[in-house]
Amino acid sequence: MSKRVVVTGMGIVSPNGIGIPAFLHAIQNGISGIKFMPRYHDLNFSCQVAGMPAFEWESLKYKNYISEVTFHGLKGTNIGYGLAAALDAWADSGIGYETEEPRWETGCVFGNSIADTEAMKNVIAKVDNKEARKLGSRVVEQAMNSGVTSYISGRLGLGNKIITNSSACATGTQAILMGYEYIKDGYAKRMIVGSAEHVDTYVYGAFDSMRVLSRKFNDTPERASRPMSLTAGGFVPGSGAGALVLEDLDFALERGANIYAEVLGGSSNSGGQRQGGTMTAANSTGVTRCINEAMANSGISGEQIDLISGHLTATNADRQEIQTWSQALNRTGDNFPLTNSLKSMIGHCLSAAGSIETVASILQIVHGFVHPNINFEDPNPEITNLVSLDKLPVKMIKKEVNIVAKANFGFGDVNACLILSKYKK
Repeated sequence: MSKRVVVTGMGIVSPNGIGIPAFLHAIQNGISGIKFMPRYHDLNFSCQVAGMPAFEWESLKYKNYISEVTFHGLKGTNIGYGLAAALDAWADSGIGYETEEPRWETGCVFGNSIADTEAMKNVIAKVDNKEARKLGSRVVEQAMNSGVTSYISGRLGLGNKIITNSSACATGTQAILMGYEYIKDGYAKRMIVGSAEHVDTYVYGAFDSMRVLSRKFNDTPERASRPMSLTAGGFVPGSGAGALVLEDLDFALERGANIYAEVLGGSSNSGGQRQGGTMTAANSTGVTRCINEAMANSGISGEQIDLISGHLTATNADRQEIQTWSQALNRTGDNFPLTNSLKSMIGHCLSAAGSIETVASILQIVHGFVHPNINFEDPNPEITNLVSLDKLPVKMIKKEVNIVAKANFGFGDVNACLILSKYKK
């Protein structure tokens, strides 16, 4: 028998706010976390802005995220982001840290893209200089793509499934869906899920070389990320992490947990890089199938969706995405759901996008509001010809939000969609 799955804890490291209170304030008030990066100017990048969290590295130590011994020598920034978000979510769920035995009922699915290349630069330099013996014993654990899950699961003593997933921009949403499925099917009682990303100079430079980044707003960074706009000139890379604690409903109720929302279901698929789908572009048929399968698996219809938390990256793909949502939900004009893109405030956090945006989606359910699309001053007419402008808010709307569709679409033509709901007994 399928289990109901609920969210009992959340943590966030975002360019516009670290911790749930700061992040909530930022998204309600349309506060951007995108800043000019002098280093990118010095490196002669075309895009010189980024969504970079104001993360205090020392907080890993003084907030007791990790021990003094573990902190010494840790250089992987994405691991730091993920660890902070995950442990904040764990604390938010009201579960204690310490355990003598493994928590056999609890697992972890946490994603990222690649190991921190800035941390690896030290490895490469020493090996090339024939100084490998100077690297120390901490290098391998930070070079592993599974480093972030290893740090999280070790700190919390997790004994169930421990999985690191990586599906480009679909990673975070896919991680949440995987954790949901393990609980629903009875393989775990609790899963901590999410994703992390640190866009260092080398990863950033690779994207900059593709000419897919915003280049015309280096002097006004807060205006650089412009989803659905006529002047959208590319995405702005962002960094950070989002984490959620998912639990079997009965298990959560038994311990008196606070419940934020329910995960009704979801779907993940691929367009197979066919029918217009490529390494960098989605097959719209695959996206439509993903959305429809997510709704079917959740037992809802398109008419029940109050809010779409879109992928909407501020590229040419925005127009096609809105068209695909319209087709999948069979809704247009004034009947289209309210739709927003958190990327207007924080940029595109790549592997972390889905988890950060899911936290934002749940906060909108809990607090009854729809966050604004900032920088939406010149709507793309190909979008507004299909969707009423009123459905793309530029100011926060206070409104009861019962069901949110959260989707992300990644390089490799990979799709993931979640259906989130207000918890009802």
